Amino acid sequence: MYYKNVVQNEVQRITHPSFRREQTNEEPKRRRWGSLAGCLSGMADDMGNAAHKGLQEFMGSKPFLHPLQLGLFPRTREVKPKLISPLWRPYVISPLGIVTGVELAFMAMFIALLIWSLANYLYVSFGHLHMHKQGEKIWQAKFRSVSLRLGYVGNICWAFLFFPVTRGSSLLPLLGLTSESTIKYHIWLGHVSNVLFALHTVGFVVYWGMTDQMSEMLEWSRTYVSNVAGEIAMVIAVVMWVTSFGRVRRKMFEVFFYTHHLYVLYILFYLLHVGADYLCMILPGMFLFMIDRYLSSSIMVTNYESILLTGLKYNPTSILFINIPTISKLQWHPFTVTSNSNLEPNNLSLVVKSLGSWSRKLSQQISSSVDRLQVSVEGPYGPISSHFLRHEELVLISGGSGITPFISIIREIIFQSSNPNPQIPSRILLVCAFKNSTDLAMLDLLLPFDGTPHPIPELLNLQIEAYVTREKDQPTDSEKQPAQTKRFNPAQSDRPISANLGPNAWLWLGAIIVSSFALFVVLLGVVTRFYIYPIDRNAHDGSYHYSYFVLWDVFLACAGVLAVSSAVFLVKKRRDLAEGNRVKGLEMGVSPPGSFAGEVESVPVQCVAGATNVHFGRRPDLKRILMDCGASDVGVMACGPRSLRHEVAQICSPGSAQNLHFESISFNW
Repeated sequence: MYYKNVVQNEVQRITHPSFRREQTNEEPKRRRWGSLAGCLSGMADDMGNAAHKGLQEFMGSKPFLHPLQLGLFPRTREVKPKLISPLWRPYVISPLGIVTGVELAFMAMFIALLIWSLANYLYVSFGHLHMHKQGEKIWQAKFRSVSLRLGYVGNICWAFLFFPVTRGSSLLPLLGLTSESTIKYHIWLGHVSNVLFALHTVGFVVYWGMTDQMSEMLEWSRTYVSNVAGEIAMVIAVVMWVTSFGRVRRKMFEVFFYTHHLYVLYILFYLLHVGADYLCMILPGMFLFMIDRYLSSSIMVTNYESILLTGLKYNPTSILFINIPTISKLQWHPFTVTSNSNLEPNNLSLVVKSLGSWSRKLSQQISSSVDRLQVSVEGPYGPISSHFLRHEELVLISGGSGITPFISIIREIIFQSSNPNPQIPSRILLVCAFKNSTDLAMLDLLLPFDGTPHPIPELLNLQIEAYVTREKDQPTDSEKQPAQTKRFNPAQSDRPISANLGPNAWLWLGAIIVSSFALFVVLLGVVTRFYIYPIDRNAHDGSYHYSYFVLWDVFLACAGVLAVSSAVFLVKKRRDLAEGNRVKGLEMGVSPPGSFAGEVESVPVQCVAGATNVHFGRRPDLKRILMDCGASDVGVMACGPRSLRHEVAQICSPGSAQNLHFESISFNW
C-alpha cells in the first residue's frame, strides 16, 4: 500500500501541467523520472508481484511499461572505440615504407622459408659433396655448392613474382587486394631475387676463375643447363633492375618503361638456363600472367573526358591504363577513375595533371583545336567492394592530385545516400592540401558535371578543409581560373568500352584458366609421346637437347592460352556486335559523329563551396584533426606525396588512437 501511494503521488506530480513547464530544465526532469524509477525499483525488490498488482489497479486496464522501456529519459554510456588488432595497424619502416603487422608476419615467414631452403640445400649438398674437377679442394667445392644453391633460392622468389602483377586475375580480389596495393610485393620479390641471382652469378665466375675453368662461361650444354643463357639473362636483369629504382623511375619514367619490357627476353633466357624442372615451379604465376596480358587487349575510343560505356561496372578508387597513340604507341599510364558507375552509368572520367613530358603533350593536344582524340584503354581495375562505407566516420586526406580517388568515393556516397536506409558514414571530412589556389578548381569535380550543379544530399554530412600552402592571401575573382572541360563526340568506327569478359567475368576467367591449362597438358603429353620420346630413345648422343624441352613447354603454354582466349573473344565479339551498333545508333541521334562539342566552362558548384573552408599559407595539423575524431570507428584514407602518407600512417600506428582505421592509396609504398 505504501508503494502504491508513492507511485500515485509521483505519477500525478509528473503529469501535472506545471511539470511540463519545467521540461526545459534537463536536470529536474531527470531527477523526477529518477525518483519514479527508484520507487519502482524498490517496489520490485521489496514487494515483487504485489507491487505490480497494485500498479495494475491504479492504471486500470492500461498496460504498464517501465520508464526505461519507454525511453522517456536517456541512458548514458561510454562509447568505446572498436579496437583494431596490431596485426592490421600500419607501421612506417624504412625502407619498406607503410606496412601492416600482417605483411610483416608474412614477410618474416617468407624469409624463414628462404633461410630454411638454403640451409636444407646446403645440408644435403655438403653431405654428398661432388668434386667437379680433379684436384679441386673441398672448400672450393663447397663454395660452388653455395653459389648454386643461392640460385635455387632465387627461383623460389620467382615462383611468386608474377602473381602481384596479374591485374585482371580473380586471385587478388579473393585475398582482398588490388593491383596497385600489390605492386610493392612484386618490387620486393624482384629486389630479393636479383640479389640472389647476382650472388649466384658472381659466385660461379669466381669459382671458375679459382679452378681455371673460365671457358665454362661460353658453354651451351646439350645435356645440362646453358651457362651462356644464364649470363645473358643476368645482363638483362641488371639493366631492368637498375632502371627500376625509385629515383630513376620517377625522373626517367620512359627509360624505366622501355627497359622493363625486356622481361620477355629475360624470361626466355632465364628458363633456358634453369631448365624444365624449375619451369614447373614458376609456371602457375607465369601462366596467370600470360592470360592476364592477353585478355588486357586495348579498346580504341575517341573520348577523353567522357567515354562511351556499355554496362561497365567498377568500384571507387579504380584505376584505368590509357594510351594515346599520337603521343606514344607503347606507353601506358595509370590514372584514377573519378566517375562513378552508379551515378554516371554512361560516363567514365579521368583527371590528368600536367607534370611529365607525356602529360604535357596530352595537355597541348587537348588545348589545340582538334576535333578527335584517339585513346586506348585497359581496365578499370579496382577493389571488389566499397569497404569505406562501413565506417562510422570517414576522413579523406590528400595532397595535390591525390584527391582524385576521393572524388569517386564521395560520388559513391552521394549515390548511396539516395537509397532508402543508406549505410553511409555519419560524417565525411575531406582534408586536401594544394600548393597553389588554382588547384582549388579540383573541388568542383567532387560532384558530377552534366551542365547543372548537383546538390549535396541532406543526409551527407560533408565537410571540406582545403589548405593552400604556398599562398598567404585569397586570390581575387579576376585571378581565379575555373576548370575547363573539353568533350569529343565518338565516330562511327569507334568501339564502346565494355568489360572484356562481360558481367560474369570471374566465371569466364576461371573457364579460360582451367581450359587453357588442360589444353597445355594434353598438347605436352602428345608432343612428348609422339615426337620427343622417339627422338630421345634413338638419339646417338644419349638424349634430347636439354634446352628444347624448355622451348616446347613455353611454346605449348602460349599456344594453349592463345587458343582458348581467342575462342572466348570470338564468342564475345559476336555477342557485342548488336549492343555496339545499338549504342552507336543512340549516340548518333544526339550529335553527328566526329563533330566538335567545344569547351564548356564548369559551373561553380555553390553547394560544394558552402561546405568548404579554405586556409591559406599553412599546412593541415593532421594529428589534431585525427585525434579530434570521437567516433568509435573512423576510416582514414590517405593519398598523395610519400611524406604525407607516412605522417598519417604514423598517427594511426599502434600506440595512438585506437579508433583509426588507416588505408593508403598509392603505387608507391
